[in-house]
Amino acid sequence: MKDYLKHHEWKIIEDSFHASYNKISESLFSIGNGRFGQRGMFEEKYSGQTMQGSYVAGVYYPDKTRVGWWKNGYPEYFAKVLNAADWKSIHVKVNDDEVDIANCELLLFCRTLDMQTGTLTRTMQIKTKSGVVLDIESQRFCSIANDDTAAIKYSITPVNDNVRIQVSLFIDGNVRNADSNYEEMFWNEVSQTASGNQLMVITETRKTNFRVATGCQWIVAVDEKEVPCKTNHHTASMYAGANIETAILKGQMLTACKYVSIVTSQNYENTELQNACVNSLMWSANKGYFNLMNDNAEAWQHKWDEADIKIEGDVAAQQAIRFNIFQLNQTYTGKDARLNIGPKGFTGEKYGGSTYWDTEAYCIPFYLSTASETVARNLLMYRYKHLPKAIENAAKLGFNNGAALYPMVTMNGEECHNEWEITFEEIHRNGAIAYAIFNYSRYTGDKTYLYDYGLEVLIGISRFWYQRVNWSIEKNKYVMLGVTGPNEYENNVNNNWYTNLLAQWCFQYTIDSLNSLKKIDIVKFKFLLEKISLNETLETDKWKDVIANIYLPEHNKLGIFLQQEGYMDKEQILVKDLPAENKPLNQKWSWDRILRSCFIKQADVLQGIYFFESNFTKEEIKRNFDFYEPRTVHESSLSPCIHAIIAAHIGDTDKAYEMYLRTARLDLNDYNNDTEDGCHTTSMAGTWMSIVEGFGGMRVKDDKLHFNPVLPLQWQGFSFKVRFRQHIIQLTINKNQIILDNITGENISVFIQNKLVTLKQDESTILNLKRKVLEQ
Repeated sequence: MKDYLKHHEWKIIEDSFHASYNKISESLFSIGNGRFGQRGMFEEKYSGQTMQGSYVAGVYYPDKTRVGWWKNGYPEYFAKVLNAADWKSIHVKVNDDEVDIANCELLLFCRTLDMQTGTLTRTMQIKTKSGVVLDIESQRFCSIANDDTAAIKYSITPVNDNVRIQVSLFIDGNVRNADSNYEEMFWNEVSQTASGNQLMVITETRKTNFRVATGCQWIVAVDEKEVPCKTNHHTASMYAGANIETAILKGQMLTACKYVSIVTSQNYENTELQNACVNSLMWSANKGYFNLMNDNAEAWQHKWDEADIKIEGDVAAQQAIRFNIFQLNQTYTGKDARLNIGPKGFTGEKYGGSTYWDTEAYCIPFYLSTASETVARNLLMYRYKHLPKAIENAAKLGFNNGAALYPMVTMNGEECHNEWEITFEEIHRNGAIAYAIFNYSRYTGDKTYLYDYGLEVLIGISRFWYQRVNWSIEKNKYVMLGVTGPNEYENNVNNNWYTNLLAQWCFQYTIDSLNSLKKIDIVKFKFLLEKISLNETLETDKWKDVIANIYLPEHNKLGIFLQQEGYMDKEQILVKDLPAENKPLNQKWSWDRILRSCFIKQADVLQGIYFFESNFTKEEIKRNFDFYEPRTVHESSLSPCIHAIIAAHIGDTDKAYEMYLRTARLDLNDYNNDTEDGCHTTSMAGTWMSIVEGFGGMRVKDDKLHFNPVLPLQWQGFSFKVRFRQHIIQLTINKNQIILDNITGENISVFIQNKLVTLKQDESTILNLKRKVLEQ
């Protein structure tokens, strides 16, 4: 664990430079606006440890699969979100000394991410090799108010001498992905121009033919007065730059404002890109840096008004939840149904930046409660539009009759993950996509998505489940063989409890939804049957047989659901008995040793209990939690949040708080020693869930909100808002009270601590907080 960042409620602050942690900091200080983003790299040249990264949402390259042994059914490529043109660089020479803090004496340093306004600021004082002392301040943002726009303000002041300064502004499309399988360049040259105070580089992805125009326009001022400067333009393949030279006196401040525009062929015809980029640049420059910054700050304030969580008495916890919410909102805004949420967002390249089941299991609950319903609905539409590809994916593996297997990793609906135990076996992802349809319908009360689109998805998934199970004469049950559950430290297991449970539930939910549609709209129901060639009675009778007879492994003596067959044959060791030097397992142990151990990467049985909590007694939940959590190493970022929610539910508030901090500060403290690769963006939604569903105890049952809050001993109080069916409700918890405010909408009835309460519009309802005690 690393603890080099200053605790602050609204800011991430590195108040002295930690060169060995720089790639971690680049991840943490990333900025974005849902359309594009970049890691928190320095504007100046930096010869130390760095991972340069600028990314454009939805733009990808099908990097040819690289495996040692090709297996039939493998995807031919892995979709990579591309490292795109570098637009942030401002290289500086002072009296011919290049500013590079790896080679200068660093006198002062502070970089700050202001999450309230979405701005990244860095101040430093350096001494060059020739002894010139310089004060440097840079500030930049990616505007969520105008999502084709970014801006940088870069200022330099000589402290002890008059100097000659050369400022190099450029856009460089000669970039590579650090994770390229074959060291390929993913971009082709289209054009580059440099004239006046504008630069532009247009590039096109190989194979996928996405075009991206990246442009900049600048203004140079001395002591805030615009000045003419000697300018030399230069272009090369996928590169456009300008060297600006001037002399300034000791104490004078030279400022370069760099306005940036990024537009793509996703939104413009190729012939329109250049003009669209130029028009955006001229508009930005005319508006001016501070007006752009203020617009961005106002847009962020709107986000915070909707989604902020306030924690009293624990600055580390407060900083952490805001960092997680900030990253989620700058990664995905919901404006474009073609986009989704990559597990690293705009902070790195690992996992390809593509879509995983994380979106459905973790992110949709966050967006349901903090944004317009259309945001979550767009995420569901993303999957519906990929249904034909899901059917193709299943067909490649030998399934038929419209069976759908959604990909583990995708950009366009086609499976592109190339590890056999994931591609072929981690099929529980299908269940998460079905569950998201249920979750959306339950939360919003909107059944139109279910009936118009979702049922087709559910039927495709149910058809897959039916073909994936087989009848075991030995067990006299349906079984599901050769799978990998959420715990990826087990591969090729038989009868993973969670996967079998999801299949059983999915059959029932699909049947119930078909019956519901049949009752309310027989015309639409018959149209659906014809469209997908569903023999209602024949297929649903088969599904009902599986529902009644699927094998769900249990250990009767221990009273637990068994993660999979054979789990108890493993040597049962608890995580607390592992020597510290053995952790993390995925960095210290061989894969063979991990697979033979009892250790669990992330919630598996407990993931199923989380999804279907109301199906189990609290005693059952506690027995399973007490058995599985001590064997869980939490080496997936998705693990701690589920454990925090369940711990809060059973009254183990200390464990819930421990797990909350681990999920909330996973990246800020680099718990898993991998933040340098990028932040764990999708798991950040789990941090929000830990508070709202964990400490807030929020559930939806029978069309009503339920709250059963608990207050960690470390906090004086906390509060959050949720949107629910045209209402915004604020819940505030302190040491003694629960305060509910119905901020918008008509009166609404909710359950508080199992008591039905009517919340009147614009009125506060105050109740005493009951203490929840760990049940022994």
